[in-house]
Amino acid sequence: MKPYDMSVTVVPRYLPEQSDPARRQYVFAYTIRITNTGAHPAQLISRHWIITDGDERTEEVRGLGVVGQQPLLPPGESFEYTSGCPLSTPVGTMRGTYHCVGENGVPFEVDIPEFVLAMPRTLH
Repeated sequence: MKPYDMSVTVVPRYLPEQSDPARRQYVFAYTIRITNTGAHPAQLISRHWIITDGDERTEEVRGLGVVGQQPLLPPGESFEYTSGCPLSTPVGTMRGTYHCVGENGVPFEVDIPEFVLAMPRTLH
């Protein structure tokens, strides 16, 4: 077991009630669960997202915390939150990193694996 480590799982979903395909507005939500898999407490300080739409346009988003919080996670504890992402295409991807700090004050990065945002296909 590493002294400081986090695991990240993501569940994305399309929000048809907030989307308007005729106007090229596709809205997605994603629920993220961050679990401290290390041996010591650590705090999530900031995030960095790389969002790519279906036309290969990329946007980078940086900010403090997640959903207005900077959770401190003891070993084995998890923090879960839901956020959203608008796209101008029905398919895109997100990936990124969390910047965390261990109880010893040493910073470390946690990769957020790439995940797909996709409007479900409909049959006509």
